Amino acid sequence: MNLFSAGSQKPQLFIVDCLVSILVFLGIAPTVFAADDYPGHPVRIIAPQAPGGGVDIVGRIIADQLRIATGQPFLIDNQAGAGGAIAAKMTARANPDGYTLMIGYVATHGTNPAVKKNIYDPIKDFTAIGMIGGTPNILVVSRFMPVNTLQEFVAYAKANPRKVDYGTSGVGTLNHLLMEEFKQVSGVPSMAVPYRSIGQAFTDSIGGQIQVIFPGLSAAMPHIRNGSFKALAITGDKRNALLPNVPTFKELGYEGFNSLTWYGIVGPPKLPNAIRDKLNHEIGKILAKPDVLKQLNEQAIYVMPMNPGQFEKYIVDEVKHWSEVARISKVEAE
Repeated sequence: MNLFSAGSQKPQLFIVDCLVSILVFLGIAPTVFAADDYPGHPVRIIAPQAPGGGVDIVGRIIADQLRIATGQPFLIDNQAGAGGAIAAKMTARANPDGYTLMIGYVATHGTNPAVKKNIYDPIKDFTAIGMIGGTPNILVVSRFMPVNTLQEFVAYAKANPRKVDYGTSGVGTLNHLLMEEFKQVSGVPSMAVPYRSIGQAFTDSIGGQIQVIFPGLSAAMPHIRNGSFKALAITGDKRNALLPNVPTFKELGYEGFNSLTWYGIVGPPKLPNAIRDKLNHEIGKILAKPDVLKQLNEQAIYVMPMNPGQFEKYIVDEVKHWSEVARISKVEAE
């Protein structure tokens, strides 16, 4: 059989087409081809958290919308462990063809690199694609604590240094570093009690074994609503509509407490600009949809659309900020 007899196609072009087909089949197509019709098959989005957590919920909202926008499945692959480092390393080593992405969030691209040395580079080992949004963090105390305001809490903690412990989801996590930052500016002498998860810290706080937690708003809301926690202050520039009676730290004289539990989309390093920009454009359109806004607001998440350059700078600033907090508090995780 003469392979070159069909039509008038030149042998060289036929060979090129064959090679491209083979590369596409193997998932290593040259970026010039991958970018033109991306995505041409299902895309994996690694979620560095177990199903049901904030990362997983946000990831599934965005994945479903990307499926609608592109006509291709965007499949969540939960890879929990090591505070997100397992998922981050998988993503950093993935082929930069746009078919492996990740939900990067404050742990993987903020606190982890600040306290865990040489695990990965949050900038060089990834391509920043687009920010999704963030939820504020809130300082809450157990209902058994004899305080109702942040001022009363600070005074009580200073007067009773052995009676105030705060729970964290692990050394160097956001809720740990946030409380350490507050201790730096307030002089509160509380002791950290690390747990394997924030849920375990919640359980002990509800039971009165620990007194303070600094979680994300969405995680704390059910316990605030049922009276298990007293909400004292919230991060951000303005009060949150879900808890309009809870003041911001800024209102109470503590500047700079604007930190969020944030989420975004990242990819492997050297992701082609055409694919990066296409994804960023689609994410921007998704974040403007009323039904998506409603879903995210139900999780206490504000949308924060950014272009890739803005998102990369945000990550740089986050790592710098938490590195300084960790340095002052002498926090370093293994």
